[in-house]
Amino acid sequence: MQAMRARGGVIHYRDQGDRGGLPVVFANSLGSDLRVWDKMAAALPARLRLIRYDKRGHGLSDCPPGPYAIEELADDLAALLDHLEVSKALVVGLSIGGLIAQSLAARRPELVRALVLMDTAAKIGDATMWNQRIEQVRAHGIEALADGLMQRWFSAAFRKDRPEELAIWRNMVCRQTAEGYAGCCAALRDADLRDAARRLSLPVLAIAGDEDGATPPALVEETAELIAGARFELIEQAGHIPCVEHPRTCAAMLLSFISEHNLD
Repeated sequence: MQAMRARGGVIHYRDQGDRGGLPVVFANSLGSDLRVWDKMAAALPARLRLIRYDKRGHGLSDCPPGPYAIEELADDLAALLDHLEVSKALVVGLSIGGLIAQSLAARRPELVRALVLMDTAAKIGDATMWNQRIEQVRAHGIEALADGLMQRWFSAAFRKDRPEELAIWRNMVCRQTAEGYAGCCAALRDADLRDAARRLSLPVLAIAGDEDGATPPALVEETAELIAGARFELIEQAGHIPCVEHPRTCAAMLLSFISEHNLD
């Protein structure tokens, strides 16, 4: 296992592939850990340097007391990249990971060469929604949310045809810490990166699953429209976590984006 210390505590990460290749950094969603990228990473060529990590309060990383802010989460990622002596990375951000990626690009532009924003937006939800989510988690635990999350995370076909996998992902969500989950809900509640998105000047690909119940395609496309030159693509029969449902499709989109912009 690989770990380093940031202001948010110990961060668990995986650094694999060609150390001289294009660094591709993956920031995952609320309630998940770095395993959501396993199948997508396996579909990518060895010439890339693949860096995955568990944000604070998730996976094997430390869980400092919340609430958190998107800027703090971005600082954790910046600390990891500084630790690894990585700059000019392609950052792939899923859900809250997409806001972390946008914040990192705005605040530490030397670290980010391009962005892939997957099922995310510059602003997600409103204060009322996130406060209700925080109250529910603190009162009843994450498992009280789990079935609703699975509805939003995965397509109808996945839920019907792959029940064993669905059970595993539900288990992953339920085993995250309530403090870390609530802390990141607060970060999402308070984050509004729409002005920052308008100022971004780098290659951006925005991707959405057509059955995403958490960040619907129209919301993802609205964020793409804020960023000059950004392109939006839709993945069919996918929910909020297309890298799990369609890892090869996501990998192909990433490789096409890399080639289009001569990133490696």
